[in-house]
Amino acid sequence: MLTRLFFAGDLMTARGIDHLLPHPGDPQIHEPYAQSAGDYVRLAEERNGPIPHRVDYAYPWGIALEAITSRHPQVRLVNFETAVTQRGTPRPHGLHYRMNPANMGILEVAEIGCCSLANNHVLDWGEPGLTDTLQSLDQQRIPHAGAGLNEVQAEAPAILALPGGRRMLVFAYATYDSGVPSHWAAGPDRPGVAWLADLKQASLRRVVQRIRACKRPGDLVVVSLHWGDNWDFAIPEEQIYFARDLIDEAGVDLLHGHSSHHIKGMEVYRERLIVYGCGDLLNDYEGIAGYEQYRADLGCLYFADLAADGRLTALELVPIRRCGLRLTPLDAEERRWLRDTLERESARFGCSLKTTVSDSFTLVWPSTRH
Repeated sequence: MLTRLFFAGDLMTARGIDHLLPHPGDPQIHEPYAQSAGDYVRLAEERNGPIPHRVDYAYPWGIALEAITSRHPQVRLVNFETAVTQRGTPRPHGLHYRMNPANMGILEVAEIGCCSLANNHVLDWGEPGLTDTLQSLDQQRIPHAGAGLNEVQAEAPAILALPGGRRMLVFAYATYDSGVPSHWAAGPDRPGVAWLADLKQASLRRVVQRIRACKRPGDLVVVSLHWGDNWDFAIPEEQIYFARDLIDEAGVDLLHGHSSHHIKGMEVYRERLIVYGCGDLLNDYEGIAGYEQYRADLGCLYFADLAADGRLTALELVPIRRCGLRLTPLDAEERRWLRDTLERESARFGCSLKTTVSDSFTLVWPSTRH
């Protein structure tokens, strides 16, 4: 029995996107170069033309809704990198992402089924903002992992029911080098995120022990990791070792990596998928100049088919472009750039891509990898 998992990178529905939705929150933001969420809409319009205001919840998803629905995934997983709140105090010296809780329809319309919350924006509005985010997800009955009212909750997996009485466990962690400070770590009586200071053996042992304590025979296990820099195609050796060790020692079936604002390489290790960086899913960055060589406006929707024992049997990647604060199709040149870049960054792991008749990509990997 196959399980199809849809997953993608950072879902950032704050600021400019929240400003367009049916129930926009307080537009005031506290950033060095912008004072209103509307500033990000204006920048996007200057780059790519007029954008309708007061759009419905389907608008930002653009082509993604049909792409996801037509592939019938049993699980839909994203890194939800936004505080859902109208309360709290913004953290000093940084960016502050929040969405009005009344706009949770943007997750509902895409039938998002699980959210990783271990990232560097879920606490932008302090503990009240995190508490409201957890409450909003719980009210929508959307399982989540990686943050909680205490350490036990933050490190507990989201438990997702699969056909045939089986389960998928989703664990989520964030690392210091992705911009998550140590004081955001959840404690015995302190709200926060499931936080890793580094990827050394002590951190590995902690994650492995947590997985072993929760995993039952027949469970599929996904680990969602917010790690590394925003802008760098390079994959540090410590990430490679950490991901492989999770597969070897904890029986992890898929590693869902994110933090970089652009796509990164992929590996299939012992028939298990490792995506080192998914790039962003939705954001309001398109009007911001810089880092053009990374083509952060281009990305993918990932559809992984897993066998009952967790082996990867297929991976399809559907190209997307962020334009007009929504997801749109790519032209031929953009599609070529995306494929060439993914192949270049995955070649070190023996992986390549094939183009399908529908202009998506499928991953090709060595049949055996030790």
